[in-house]
Amino acid sequence: MATILLTALLAAALGWPLGLWMHRVFAGPSHALDRVFTPIESTIYSLIGVEPAEPMGWRRYGTVLLATNLALGLFVFFLLLVQGSLPGNPDGVPGMSWDLAAHTAVSFLTNTNQQHYSGQAQLSYLAHLAGIVTLQVVTPAMGLATLVAILRGLSGGAPERRIDRYGHVDLGNYYADVVRSCTRILIPLAVLLSLLLTSQGVPATLQGAATLHPLDESAGMAEQVIPRGPVAPMVAIKQLGTNGGGWYGPNSAVPLENPTPLSNLLQTLAIVLVPVGCAVLVGRMTERRFGRMTIAVMATLSALLLGGILLAELAPNAAFTGLSAIGPNWEGKETRFGIEASALWATLTTQTSNGSVNAMHDSLTPLGGIVPLLGMWINATWGGIGVGAINFLLFVLLTAFLSGLMVGRTPEVFQRKLTIAEVRLIALAILVPPVCVLLPSALALAIDGLSGVSNPGPHALSQVVYEYSSAAANNGSGFEGLGDATPWWNLSGVVVLALGRYLPMLAPLAVAGLLAARTPAPRSSGSLPIHSPTFAFTLLAVILIVQVLVFLPVLVLGPVAEQLLGSL
Repeated sequence: MATILLTALLAAALGWPLGLWMHRVFAGPSHALDRVFTPIESTIYSLIGVEPAEPMGWRRYGTVLLATNLALGLFVFFLLLVQGSLPGNPDGVPGMSWDLAAHTAVSFLTNTNQQHYSGQAQLSYLAHLAGIVTLQVVTPAMGLATLVAILRGLSGGAPERRIDRYGHVDLGNYYADVVRSCTRILIPLAVLLSLLLTSQGVPATLQGAATLHPLDESAGMAEQVIPRGPVAPMVAIKQLGTNGGGWYGPNSAVPLENPTPLSNLLQTLAIVLVPVGCAVLVGRMTERRFGRMTIAVMATLSALLLGGILLAELAPNAAFTGLSAIGPNWEGKETRFGIEASALWATLTTQTSNGSVNAMHDSLTPLGGIVPLLGMWINATWGGIGVGAINFLLFVLLTAFLSGLMVGRTPEVFQRKLTIAEVRLIALAILVPPVCVLLPSALALAIDGLSGVSNPGPHALSQVVYEYSSAAANNGSGFEGLGDATPWWNLSGVVVLALGRYLPMLAPLAVAGLLAARTPAPRSSGSLPIHSPTFAFTLLAVILIVQVLVFLPVLVLGPVAEQLLGSL
């Protein structure tokens, strides 16, 4: 429990100044560190041939976002196909099949890192570093850049109020926002965390696998081959960028990836650090009171989810009745971390779109397994880099619309009125993820041979729904045991990953662009205060009602039924 309190205190103590720094990076005046970063950034702009001062409205910003993602995705896809013929492959790893390569490329491109492979056995060092780690740096930067553009739009556009080539209000420059996110925020933090993890014993080498011989070879024990590599840099950015994809298949449950309680604390903190900074950034780029409300609502949701999983995992597992001593649920957990630290990780990794694990989620109690599902369905508690705050803003806009209907006021946010055009985009962005979960889950379970489940009964339903929830929420964790390395899972996953990433980013970007072009209305007694405790309570209710009720039948048929059957 001390780990939980320490993590919360450190997240607050470090997330606040990080959020202030992020505001300085994107919206503040020049400062002394510009002399360090500006030459580096200018070189990058020259190499990729872009003009960082070009104004971009919502349409131009979104088009460039999609174009750069397409180019990066194709590069990584072909790299994975031919990695066996390229250098940087001391262990002789062959190329991937085309469907697995497509899933892997899109998974990392969408900041999801859902892995249908084991990295230590199926990726070369070159593919890891040039492909996977590159996306782990750039894709969270893209999410953060999109959040910044949306916040500018909600505040009336970039300060200069320029108009882009399509006649839309300037929301900033996509290239400048992405490059600054990498050079001034993500890379410096990742370098620092990588050094700290290396000090704890996480490998950081370009040598091949180590071959170890047993002390007593006469006992007939075979030699062991231990995969290694530049693990620490990947682990650092996987956590800080809410990526989640590990070097090893079992992720941060592997001692080489997470060897000590201190490394576990550092990684747990890294999962939530930048999302907390994004929540602070929201208030700095809009209104301070709204920022405080944002942090309060997110913290409340986070505490509720954490309390739920602690209660479930510290209670005896009904499935072990009569088979073991009565006690908390130790199945699937590392003894060097314990129940509480594993439960904390499981809920934070799914409150954010991180998805890394230090314990097996498939081994959670049925009621404990509900909590990661809720975290992914809500997807706005802290969320991924940028996109978590974007999802939260979607619910703010929806709540403002519903509140306006209830009290007979014209709905507005930040002095700009919402019209039917914005409400349609908001509804689309909120409703698409549940469809992306429920429709393919029904198909996988209804058609023989598609699901690949390893458990009978209700838990099979939970396994399938969890996998698609993870893809739609761009999370990446899973109820392992699912046979997901098949063309069905790979290709259906590609569709869900893409829809779950880009629609919830592009729809609010369009809303922000439309609102930026609208003349602000003066505040009056009829204005709806979106920072008040009443609005915060209404917002909480809307989030829970909209995101939980749509999945309630799944919860009843899956985890709840499993709990009841285990108690009989």
